[in-house]
Amino acid sequence: MSIGRLPDEIAQLAPGTPLRDGLDRIVSGHTGALVVLGTNPELEAISTGGFVIDVPFNATRMRELAKMDGAIVLSTDLSRIVAAAVHLSPAADIPTTETGTRHRTAERVAKQVGVPVVTVSASMDTISLFAGAGRQIVPRPDQLLDRVGQALSAIQGNRTRLNASLERLTGLEVHDSVTLRDLAHVAQRFELTNRLADEATSYITAMGGDGRLAALQLRDLVDDLTPVSSLVQRDYVAEQEAMPFARLARLDDQELFDIVLVARSLGFPPELHLDSPMRPRGHRQLASIPRLPARVRGGLVERFADLNGLFAASTAELTTVEGVTADIARQVRDGLTHIAEKALAG
Repeated sequence: MSIGRLPDEIAQLAPGTPLRDGLDRIVSGHTGALVVLGTNPELEAISTGGFVIDVPFNATRMRELAKMDGAIVLSTDLSRIVAAAVHLSPAADIPTTETGTRHRTAERVAKQVGVPVVTVSASMDTISLFAGAGRQIVPRPDQLLDRVGQALSAIQGNRTRLNASLERLTGLEVHDSVTLRDLAHVAQRFELTNRLADEATSYITAMGGDGRLAALQLRDLVDDLTPVSSLVQRDYVAEQEAMPFARLARLDDQELFDIVLVARSLGFPPELHLDSPMRPRGHRQLASIPRLPARVRGGLVERFADLNGLFAASTAELTTVEGVTADIARQVRDGLTHIAEKALAG
């Protein structure tokens, strides 16, 4: 489930910010406005008329200036009102999908000079953000709250499926029957969860201070994603190789559901097919054993090569690894036995 990511610039319009306060006042007054969020030489080149005021930003002041024709230009950090009643003349050959004069100008200016532009529609009482080549209607606080709820619910569901995939992967690892297909399914789940989290983050950011609780909920859901993902990848790629799951970010949403394309995108040798066997090194399973230092885990993987070798190693053999005392060896042996028994019972 995807609800669409908001542009990064939306954070500048978060509820509670001075700029959003000013825009909401314009909406309440049922007057339109065109506000340029920053200035540069390219913008100055297409600007005529108006007057330079260069005063500290104030929501009430912006509301009054919006009653005049022309654009309001703010400083790049949004702390000052640079000019008002400015006539903007972007290139007429820049394509636009908008119909109203104000919105057509805003889209062309954003495309031509690379500065975000905000419009307020007098007839629709809506705020729109033009950034780059896209337009985003700025959601109301209640709409943001609803979308954040949808995103968190989707992440919760996908995280449940990801956890199930990881449990299944553990069972396959114990039985030494992992294939590239299995790894691709896990990688797919990680990428889906990351995309949903990215979308949720954009909405939470757009909520400003009101998003604090939602941010805590999101963190609780995904805070361990990166370390767990890294452990899975270290199990299946050479130590010096780049982490392959990052390559899935290049796929669009539809391509991400093509497991053949996902497997191919992971960058393994072309002779491997979906049913090619894969053998984990054991990083993830060793990390699940409490209080086992990372240095010791690395030494064990280096010594025994893969998870099968770790399962087969005796306590005495484990102690041949630097830093592994008899107590640590028993801890590792008991931990691996527990993992195997749990997988076999499942």
